[in-house]
Amino acid sequence: MRPFNTWIKVQETQMASSPSSAPHPVDQIPPFGKLTILGIQHVLAFYAGAVVVPLVIASGLGLDKHTLVHLINADLLTCGIATIIQSAGIGRFIGVKLPLIQGVTFTAVSPLIAIGAAATPAGADPRTGLATMYGSIIAVGLIVFLVAPFFAKLLRFFPPIVTGTLLTVMGTTLLSVSAGDIVAWADKAADDAAKTASTYEALGLAFGTIAIIIIIQRLFKGFMGTLSVLLALLIMTAVAFAMGKTDFSGVGEASWVAITPPFYFGIPKFSLTAIIAMIIVMAVTAVETTGDVFATGEVVGKRIAPRDIANALRADGLSTLLGGVLNSFPYTCFAQNVGLVRLTRVKSRWVVTAAGVFMIILGLLPKAAAIVAAIPQPVIGGASLAMFANVAVVGIQTLSKVDLRDNRNAVIVSTSIGLALLVTLKPGIVTVMPSWLQIIFGSGVTIGSLTAIILNLLFFHIGRPASPDVAVVDGKKINLDDVNAMDRDQFVATFSSMFSSHTWPVERAWESRPFASVSELRSSFEDAVLAASPEEAEELIASYTDVVSLVLDGAGDEQASSDTSSLSVGEVSSEEAEELRALAAAYHEKFNRPLVICVDNVVDRKHLLSSGWRRVEHSPAREARFALGEVIDIADLRFDQLVADANPMRAAWDAGFERL
Repeated sequence: MRPFNTWIKVQETQMASSPSSAPHPVDQIPPFGKLTILGIQHVLAFYAGAVVVPLVIASGLGLDKHTLVHLINADLLTCGIATIIQSAGIGRFIGVKLPLIQGVTFTAVSPLIAIGAAATPAGADPRTGLATMYGSIIAVGLIVFLVAPFFAKLLRFFPPIVTGTLLTVMGTTLLSVSAGDIVAWADKAADDAAKTASTYEALGLAFGTIAIIIIIQRLFKGFMGTLSVLLALLIMTAVAFAMGKTDFSGVGEASWVAITPPFYFGIPKFSLTAIIAMIIVMAVTAVETTGDVFATGEVVGKRIAPRDIANALRADGLSTLLGGVLNSFPYTCFAQNVGLVRLTRVKSRWVVTAAGVFMIILGLLPKAAAIVAAIPQPVIGGASLAMFANVAVVGIQTLSKVDLRDNRNAVIVSTSIGLALLVTLKPGIVTVMPSWLQIIFGSGVTIGSLTAIILNLLFFHIGRPASPDVAVVDGKKINLDDVNAMDRDQFVATFSSMFSSHTWPVERAWESRPFASVSELRSSFEDAVLAASPEEAEELIASYTDVVSLVLDGAGDEQASSDTSSLSVGEVSSEEAEELRALAAAYHEKFNRPLVICVDNVVDRKHLLSSGWRRVEHSPAREARFALGEVIDIADLRFDQLVADANPMRAAWDAGFERL
């Protein structure tokens, strides 16, 4: 095997002889010193996320410290190999050849614990189930490698409603694993007094870990912010050591250099249920990898083609297969390192390849792994709680892109999360299940994921999907199919209330039929307004009643009065009324149009006054755009009301929460 610097020089020579004038920044190789420093930087950003997974899995399965050292070493070694495969590539078809770090996916944590636990008979060595766990990893790695070219065709089965639900489920259910680590000391206490003391100590370490993460992220930006979890682990482990709560004796017993041999925990065993559970995990990570590849392509300025996605997924599959052989876990791209590429603006993939080499070196040092294994469980629990909660937040962010006014989407999210939390909060349910079902019901992630996938297929892919209701006409609900079948006059009659006196936005929206979704219908009205000429836009704005007249005099039509009914103005004093009228006069004098404000954009009369006077200071051009935006917001609000009228139960549910 060539030394790394020699190999780099060979690559550089090959690139220099290329007929192209200059290589893309992704393919450029920095000087060796810079390459080393930048590579170590990537390792530091990645390290905490990498080692937390074996720590949590070992804790969930009740594995001893000696086994944990092997898992950490195997994880880091395989992470390094996987990163080199992805960034440097193997031939034309394996590896996307972008600066992407490969790490263990958090998605796999809960299913792997469930697989290992289900495959371990009562009272047996906790390591017994590892053979089945690694069998499922090997199988799914091979499957991903083979189906990678066809994955793009499967993406439609994993829209944001599915991936967002899965990420939310994953984050929320894994919090129970973190909680288990935090209370582990108390669970082992011999009596009530010892339990109380252990609880306080554990909570102190866990909360201290969370506090340090928050403080670092508050005080530092950029690269230091990415190290918040790693620094918190180091600081609180030092605190625990000072308290006499950390045992580093395993460090002295560990070898300086060693490698965990393949199949260290026995010949792999293959369980169909376990493989299905891992297929779900890898389907989710495939979507994640696809997103990370596109994000990285944007950061480095390289166009991503379908073959690049296939190459990236082949690398994921091969790395996961190697993970099963080398006693590690499934692999995917690490998003935090994508952020680091954006932060440093160093686009070279060889920097990440160098990071992979450093990971391999770390994976050959049992003493380094033993130091990590000595981290107290409450500290691990605090760090993992912060990380898993962040995963849930990403899921919520993904779900924010979904139209949850559509009852079908609401059912998918609520049912999936409900079932996932059921088996998480009541894990005893798994004991009454047949052995082949224990893997599914033993993991909130697995059952939540299956539910989301199946319901999405049922609602949107099997048979003729039910069209969502969008309005009520003459006491009869109309759905999206009915809307698409309307002629111009019917369409205008249904939606003309969205705009004041002018119907041309509705008429132009009608021309955009057919609408594939309620969101697309909503967007058609917005697009019609935004595409209007300046003269049309001005006439449209002028047709609205001044918000001050609406508030003080009750002027305007029934629809306008309904719009402002939710504005909490309270009792308006004579001084405030005078200022409101002065605001309306000043605005009209400057812009020669009524002051139009969507009530959803203001909180109370004070906010109304402050935002109104701020708009008086706008330039005419800016205010024209701003006022048109308010018209669109009013139309959007009225559209929401049409949908609410067609879905009263859903609207009542939402309104109930708004009152809380």
